[in-house]
Amino acid sequence: MSVNDDLPWIPPTLQLIREADVAGVPVIGHCLGGQLMAKAFGGTVGRNPGKEIGWGDVEAVDDVAARDWLGDVARFEAFHWHGETFTLPPGATRILGSAHCANQAFVRGPHLGLQCHVEMTDSMIRLWCRQWAAEGVPASPSVQTPAQMEEKIEVRIAAMRTVADRLYGRWIKGLLSP
Repeated sequence: MSVNDDLPWIPPTLQLIREADVAGVPVIGHCLGGQLMAKAFGGTVGRNPGKEIGWGDVEAVDDVAARDWLGDVARFEAFHWHGETFTLPPGATRILGSAHCANQAFVRGPHLGLQCHVEMTDSMIRLWCRQWAAEGVPASPSVQTPAQMEEKIEVRIAAMRTVADRLYGRWIKGLLSP
C-alpha cells in the first residue's frame, strides 16, 4: 500500500501525527510510518528509483543531528522492503541514506522517520520472505532473494539491534522532556 492510496484511515492518521507534533509528543515511524510522517509534515511520497528488498548498508550523514541520534555509528546493515520513499519535509534533517534510497531516515525535533526497517526480527523476515514472489521483481543489487535475506540472519539482526537500541533510546529521551 501507499500513503497516496485513497484509504479512509490515511487522512485521520496524518492529522493525528500533526496533532502529536503540535502537542510535543514524539512520533516514530518505520517504512510506511516514516512515509506517513513525511507526508503529514509537508513532504511527499513517491516511487523510489527501484525496489529495495533485503539487507543493505545505510550510511549516517556526517552532521550534528546524525551524531546526536547515532553516536559514532557511521554505517550499518539494515533491512529494507519498499518501492516508494519520502522527500524530507520542511524542518527535517536526513540522518541516514543508502546507495539505493537517499532518504533512509530523518529527524524533525523529537520525531524519527525511517524508511528502513531496524525493528525486524528473524520470524518477521521469514514471514515476509513468503511474499517475495508477489513483489514481481528479480534479484538485483537492491533486491535479494529469500535465501540471501535469511543468510546469517541472527548475526545481522544482532548487529542491527545495536543501532536500533541507540535510535530508540534517543527517541525515548523526547518522551521524557517536559
